[in-house]
Amino acid sequence: MSGWDEGGVYYSDQAQFPHGGGGDQADSANRHTALQKFKEFIRNFQHKSQPNVFPYREALLSNPKFLLVDLADLISYDPDQTLPQFLRQNPADYLPLFETAAAEVLAGLRSRVAGETGEMEEPVPGEVQVLLRSEQDPVSMRALGAQYISKLVKISGIVIAASRTKAKATYVTLLCKNCKNVKLVPCRPGLGGAIVPRSCDHNPQPGEDPCPIDPWIVVPDKSKYVDQQTLKLQENPEDVPTGELPRNMLLSIDRHLVQTIVPGTRLTIMGIHSIFQAANSTTSQKGAVAVRQPYIRVVGLEETSEANSRGPTNFTRDEIEDFKKFASDSNAYAQICSKIAPSIFGHGDVKKAVACLLFGGSRKTLPDGVKLRGDINVLLLGDPSTAKSQFLKFVEKTAPIAVYTSGKGSSAAGLTASVIRDNSSREFYLEGGAMVLADGGVVCIDEFDKMRAEDRVAIHEAMEQQTISIAKAGITTVLNSRTSVLAAANPPSGRYDDLMNIASHVIKVHASADAASSDARPSKDDNWLKRYIHYCRTECHPRLSESAASRLQESYVKIRQDMRRQANETGEAAVIPITVRQLEAIVRLSEALARMTLSHVANDNHVMEAIRLFNNSTMDAARSGINQHINLTPELANEIKQAETQIKRRMGIGSHISERRLIDELTRMGMNQSIVRRALLIMHQREEVEYKRERRVIVRKA
Repeated sequence: MSGWDEGGVYYSDQAQFPHGGGGDQADSANRHTALQKFKEFIRNFQHKSQPNVFPYREALLSNPKFLLVDLADLISYDPDQTLPQFLRQNPADYLPLFETAAAEVLAGLRSRVAGETGEMEEPVPGEVQVLLRSEQDPVSMRALGAQYISKLVKISGIVIAASRTKAKATYVTLLCKNCKNVKLVPCRPGLGGAIVPRSCDHNPQPGEDPCPIDPWIVVPDKSKYVDQQTLKLQENPEDVPTGELPRNMLLSIDRHLVQTIVPGTRLTIMGIHSIFQAANSTTSQKGAVAVRQPYIRVVGLEETSEANSRGPTNFTRDEIEDFKKFASDSNAYAQICSKIAPSIFGHGDVKKAVACLLFGGSRKTLPDGVKLRGDINVLLLGDPSTAKSQFLKFVEKTAPIAVYTSGKGSSAAGLTASVIRDNSSREFYLEGGAMVLADGGVVCIDEFDKMRAEDRVAIHEAMEQQTISIAKAGITTVLNSRTSVLAAANPPSGRYDDLMNIASHVIKVHASADAASSDARPSKDDNWLKRYIHYCRTECHPRLSESAASRLQESYVKIRQDMRRQANETGEAAVIPITVRQLEAIVRLSEALARMTLSHVANDNHVMEAIRLFNNSTMDAARSGINQHINLTPELANEIKQAETQIKRRMGIGSHISERRLIDELTRMGMNQSIVRRALLIMHQREEVEYKRERRVIVRKA
């Protein structure tokens, strides 16, 4: 894809005249007939459900710059299907006719205007851009072959890069160096160039020097231009086959489509599959003159919504009835949770939290324009061998949009966005990272604790504000990142603890693996759950009821009062583990629980379950002590301080020792093993010690 943003001039071997020219009489007759039919369609089309309403005529009057046409309307209006067939098989010829027809119809609909002499004159036809849309299924980007060249195609993908706006010449003004003759030459649309004649058609007078070969020079100021921009469209991450790199396609957009798309946007586009010869392409070398690069000249685009980004969006009547029947069951919440990672034993509350993440809360826009996110972020914190990665893999497979990445191999730029310089044009452009590509879905980050601190901080803005701000290399922009984050991490001093006896379940899973692989039921259940999540996120946007809101407010105040009372009793300042941010998290959990049952109102039961999940996760973590050094008794704090002193005496700055050996030595001195471990944990969090491979401790500072 080198040279995709090249601002050069491209030359073609054949000319293309947008408004006719050339061809036999039959072709001219077809064009004239098509032009008249296009004009009749714009003037007279009306929906059967709305008689005496002319949508395209009214659309032209309300917005004379462009006209959005649905191909289904054209098919229903033209019984012999000639116009849709012309547009599909030869869009480069007949789409300009459609635009000419729209401009002439618009001129006819407008009233007369006063001319320079004061007399009433007919309005001059302007330029109207015709944009097409269709309900047909998109074609895979990998299936676009030579048979689609010059045909109308529809593909979907995600925009990963956008060039700056350039001026594309539609007509080039040429001036003869010898006789000063002026010639106006049309340019091919898209990335095509103009055909410059080799000789001047001026007849020299007696005694006048004839014009030489190649006498023309381009007069840029007298040429006509339109805005043009190039985009890079990449396959949706969920459509890429396993083990293969995603394919890219170059898009060319012009006029009113320019500057409407930013990287990270999911698009479904209609366009003309075309070819061009890149100025710096390696295929342009001698011996490969017939090889061209494919691109698509866009003639219509629509942003893919969050719900229909994967799979079909049209739910059948039977599916909708099935979904509503399932949602009306009083046991629907438990059934959904049982479908979350069924091969994993136990972890009931974890499965409920993952279900809330998949369904999500309601996104809100306040009257002053402030947007409140509805996506839920979940951190799975646990010892090794507790199936954290299996949860992430299940969500990647089940979520409508999902991107899986590992914290150890991810950088801040790879997760957010990077600024890349094009090799040929030397210009900078943006490429979205994992959180931009997963806009409207879920980002699964494994080994979250192995990420560098500066990389982890980079995603904080994306998690709370759901935007990614870029200010690099002269590019200042904001990208959307409306994603949920599901991360898995080990605790700071992660080690194997006493676990539940799950050996029988693990053996049962392995024993039934062969039987499950031949049965299609699990994949059917997964597909049903995926469709149900689509339907719920599309159709249901719950809000808290008044009683539920008051109950939530009382619970919030009670937790803060209990912490304040505990601080007064102990005489120490207590860290309150709940703030307004956690209050919003409980609201989102309540809305997700209501959405699971297609309820438009989150009631008291939803709030109570959300508070229970919150107490069993965030509050329990705050009490159990991921940061256990926060609330310490004076005696315990003194013992930990003595252990820190002994560790510093035993080790000099820069020296290293095995953690096991250090603990054994201090234990023989009469110190408690748990106190030594906690002291090491606190020193590691203060970055006074660090761990190297094989759990070797190194003192960084005294």
